[in-house]
Amino acid sequence: MDIKEYVAYRKEELRKEIAMMDRPPKLVIIKANDNPASASYVRGKLKDADEVGIDAELIELDPSISQKELDKKIEEINNDKDVDGFIVQLPLPNQIDEEKVKLEVIPEKDVDGFHPCTKFLPCTPKGIVDYLRHEGFDFKGKNALIIGRSNIVGKPMARILLEKGCDANVTVIHSRTSEEDKAFYIAHADLIIAAVGKIGVLDGHYAYKKDAVIVDVGINRGEDGKLHGDAMPSLPVKLQTPVPGGVGLLTRISLMENLVEAKKRK
Repeated sequence: MDIKEYVAYRKEELRKEIAMMDRPPKLVIIKANDNPASASYVRGKLKDADEVGIDAELIELDPSISQKELDKKIEEINNDKDVDGFIVQLPLPNQIDEEKVKLEVIPEKDVDGFHPCTKFLPCTPKGIVDYLRHEGFDFKGKNALIIGRSNIVGKPMARILLEKGCDANVTVIHSRTSEEDKAFYIAHADLIIAAVGKIGVLDGHYAYKKDAVIVDVGINRGEDGKLHGDAMPSLPVKLQTPVPGGVGLLTRISLMENLVEAKKRK
């Protein structure tokens, strides 16, 4: 099943589950930026919510909002018993402390999975693991290579792959890793997660295992005006996720799944 087919299947399963609930789960999205890519992500989340029967509300705040004003809005939603989960869409304006905001969303409603005490897996790593499991990928004892150490993808991805249930051998490389070591780790990897945000991080001059899987998290706009991943297309591996139409869809469906779980826990 390709990712689009898998997501369509999961949406149908969620739609049936939500239809049996006493009321639709309620999602709130706070957006406080004028970032075009962010606006596109939000439109996608609202579309997904509508398709599965989730009650979604978008709160758009002025990008000049102060930290105090945003804190007050987050507290208000934390205390709203009708809201099952909510997210603060990234990126945030420069005057806002992003790490502080992640701590302010209470764990019970943190469907993005960013809070240290969150009740939910972060959406992108969760989506990747769920999809690969569905496709029959066995993580146990496999060499998993993560390129990038961001707090949103790289670090939580490493943690999830190390935990029981996955039990992979995990290596994280980054901008300070030598080219020689990078080539070595790529050549020995069964699973490669590319999450740097730079076109061509993986290309044809590296050696790959023929049965390797490449999950391309990066999304970059090239000089041609088109969207590109971190990996060049059609590399000689067993499976390579596309960009666009790949990990972004998995992230969004995971958000919907986390929200449904939040509603059920209440």
